[in-house]
Amino acid sequence: MPKRTLEKEVKKYELTKETVEHDGRILYRIKALTSFGNVSRGDLGGFVEKAENLSRDGDAWVSGDARVYGDARAYGNAEVSGDAWVS
Repeated sequence: MPKRTLEKEVKKYELTKETVEHDGRILYRIKALTSFGNVSRGDLGGFVEKAENLSRDGDAWVSGDARVYGDARAYGNAEVSGDAWVS
Protein backbone atom coordinates (compact mmCIF):
# COMPACT_ATOMS: atom_id res chain seq x y z
CA MET A 1 0.00 0.00 0.00
CA PRO A 2 1.51 3.39 -1.04
CA LYS A 3 2.18 5.95 1.67
CA ARG A 4 0.04 9.07 1.55
CA THR A 5 1.45 12.34 2.78
CA LEU A 6 -1.08 14.87 3.96
CA GLU A 7 0.18 18.40 3.53
CA LYS A 8 -1.39 21.38 5.17
CA GLU A 9 -2.95 23.64 2.54
CA VAL A 10 -1.07 26.93 2.41
CA LYS A 11 -3.33 29.93 2.03
CA LYS A 12 -2.17 31.96 -0.94
CA TYR A 13 -4.26 35.10 -0.36
CA GLU A 14 -7.05 36.58 1.71
CA LEU A 15 -10.01 38.82 0.94
CA THR A 16 -9.56 42.22 2.56
CA LYS A 17 -12.23 44.55 3.87
CA GLU A 18 -11.63 46.94 0.95
CA THR A 19 -14.51 46.58 -1.51
CA VAL A 20 -15.89 48.02 -4.73
CA GLU A 21 -19.33 47.61 -6.24
CA HIS A 22 -19.38 46.35 -9.81
CA ASP A 23 -22.55 45.48 -11.78
CA GLY A 24 -24.47 45.18 -8.51
CA ARG A 25 -21.88 42.82 -6.98
CA ILE A 26 -19.53 43.43 -4.07
CA LEU A 27 -15.90 42.64 -4.96
CA TYR A 28 -13.09 42.34 -2.42
CA ARG A 29 -9.46 43.40 -2.80
CA ILE A 30 -7.05 40.49 -2.28
CA LYS A 31 -3.81 40.41 -0.31
CA ALA A 32 -1.01 37.84 -0.78
CA LEU A 33 -0.28 35.77 2.32
CA THR A 34 2.77 34.09 0.82
CA SER A 35 5.26 34.84 -1.97
CA PHE A 36 4.88 33.06 -5.31
CA GLY A 37 5.71 33.85 -8.94
CA ASN A 38 6.07 37.64 -9.25
CA VAL A 39 3.99 38.27 -6.12
CA SER A 40 5.47 39.02 -2.70
CA ARG A 41 3.87 38.31 0.64
CA GLY A 42 1.81 41.35 1.65
CA ASP A 43 1.19 42.59 -1.92
CA LEU A 44 -2.29 43.95 -2.53
CA GLY A 45 -3.94 42.60 -5.63
CA GLY A 46 -7.05 43.39 -7.61
CA PHE A 47 -10.63 42.47 -6.81
CA VAL A 48 -12.59 39.21 -6.73
CA GLU A 49 -16.20 38.52 -5.84
CA LYS A 50 -15.43 35.26 -4.00
CA ALA A 51 -12.51 32.95 -3.26
CA GLU A 52 -13.58 30.61 -6.10
CA ASN A 53 -12.68 33.32 -8.64
CA LEU A 54 -8.93 32.89 -8.01
CA SER A 55 -7.26 29.50 -7.66
CA ARG A 56 -5.13 28.92 -4.59
CA ASP A 57 -2.89 26.65 -6.72
CA GLY A 58 -0.27 27.80 -9.23
CA ASP A 59 0.88 31.38 -9.74
CA ALA A 60 -2.42 32.91 -10.90
CA TRP A 61 -2.95 36.46 -9.62
CA VAL A 62 -5.26 39.44 -10.06
CA SER A 63 -3.48 42.78 -9.79
CA GLY A 64 -4.05 46.52 -10.05
CA ASP A 65 -7.72 47.40 -10.43
CA ALA A 66 -8.52 44.20 -12.34
CA ARG A 67 -11.75 42.42 -11.40
CA VAL A 68 -12.71 38.74 -11.58
CA TYR A 69 -16.29 37.89 -10.68
CA GLY A 70 -19.37 35.82 -11.44
CA ASP A 71 -18.50 32.32 -12.67
CA ALA A 72 -15.05 33.38 -13.95
CA ARG A 73 -11.97 31.69 -12.53
CA ALA A 74 -8.29 32.66 -12.86
CA TYR A 75 -6.02 29.62 -12.45
CA GLY A 76 -2.70 28.10 -13.53
CA ASN A 77 -0.31 30.93 -14.35
CA ALA A 78 -3.00 33.45 -15.35
CA GLU A 79 -2.27 37.10 -14.73
CA VAL A 80 -5.29 39.42 -14.76
CA SER A 81 -4.07 42.99 -14.51
CA GLY A 82 -4.63 46.65 -15.23
CA ASP A 83 -8.28 47.55 -15.57
CA ALA A 84 -9.37 44.15 -16.93
CA TRP A 85 -12.83 42.81 -16.04
CA VAL A 86 -13.31 39.04 -16.29
CA SER A 87 -16.74 37.51 -15.71
